[in-house]
Parts: sequence; C-alpha cells; structure tokens
Amino acid sequence: MNFKNRSDAGRKLAARLAQYKDQQVVLLALPRGGVPVAAEVAAVLGAPIDLVLVRKIGVPSQPELAMGAIVDGDSPITVRNEDVIRLAGVDERTFRAVRDREFAELERRRRLYLGGRNRIGVKDRIAIVIDDGVATGATTRAALRAIRMRQPNKLILAVPVGPTDTIEAMREEADEVLCLEIYEEFNAIGTFYGDFRQITDQEVIDILTRFTEPERPAT
Repeated sequence: MNFKNRSDAGRKLAARLAQYKDQQVVLLALPRGGVPVAAEVAAVLGAPIDLVLVRKIGVPSQPELAMGAIVDGDSPITVRNEDVIRLAGVDERTFRAVRDREFAELERRRRLYLGGRNRIGVKDRIAIVIDDGVATGATTRAALRAIRMRQPNKLILAVPVGPTDTIEAMREEADEVLCLEIYEEFNAIGTFYGDFRQITDQEVIDILTRFTEPERPAT
C-alpha cells in the first residue's frame, strides 16, 4: 500500500476506525508527525485531538541512547531503561537532572502548541493514540503507559506502519493495536511515504485549534 503523505495515511486509518464514530473518543497524537494523521481520523470520527508529549531521556555522553523517557501530564510519567542506566554508569542524581531538563522542554512545547488550554480528559473514554509510524517503539510504549494511568475505558494504538516485533510488543500495552502495514524488514518510517516532509509548529497549532472541545476538568 504505502502512503502518499500523512493525510493519506490518516484517511486510511480513519476508514478502519469508522466503528468509533460519534462515540466517546479522544485522539492523542504524538507531535509533530502524528498530528496531521490524527486530523483525518478526527474529521471522520467527530473526535477532539489532544497531544501526548514524550521526550527521550538520553545518556549524557550519548544523548541518542535512551536511558528512559518522560511523558507530560498533571502527574508526569517516567519510564526507565534500567539496563542502559546500569551499563552507562549513570547515577540517580544525573538521571534526575536530565529528566527534569526534558520535562521543562515538554512543558514549553505544550504551551507553544496549546497555550493555556486544559488537557482533554480521557477517563472512561476511548483513547486512541496516533503517530505516523513506529520503529523501536520506545516513545510509543511510554505514551501508552502514561495514557493507561489516566484510566480510559479502552486504549487503542493506531499507526500506519511499523515493524513486526514492535507491533507485537505494543499489543501488551494497548487493548487494541491497528497497524495498516507491518514489515519484518523495516527501515526508517519515512521510506514508506512519498512525502514525509517535516511538519511545522504552526501546522500543529492550526490542527489542534480545529479539533478542540469545550474545556472541562482534565482527568
């Protein structure tokens, strides 16, 4: 199949999620690439979009090596990779310092994208986490665990493409996993798109403004 662009992928996901139209659904997109995918789903389901913001906690000497991840929220969730922490010789003080720095960046991004709007409550609703694809799954796993703690009625992961082993692992984290294309041999997510250009901050802001809902206390 492959995808022309993120909007094309979103329309194809929406067709597979049509059974949830007009139900108590909230879409949780991973920015920036997951947001235009979620926009197409939101248009079909009549659902609002919120963000699930995740930052990798990198080893100080190798920032690309994840020793954990942090997910924003009223009570931020930290996911630790204890094997990496031990092998890299990172002490607890250092871990916390990097985590706190990444959390500050999460808060900055939420203010940028959403201003002062409250998070959309997901308790007792159908929460659908959306991205433009998954690779290793570390960020996605952290996002799903954080959303699970907010007590949705059902937790769904919906992505256009991903590798076999990662998608199978995600089935342990979500109640339902929808992945349109699953590959044993997997390269970068962008190789499955004709147009995989970087999404701008303004595009994210515009989409979130279109698919908001009246503010109410977040849960």
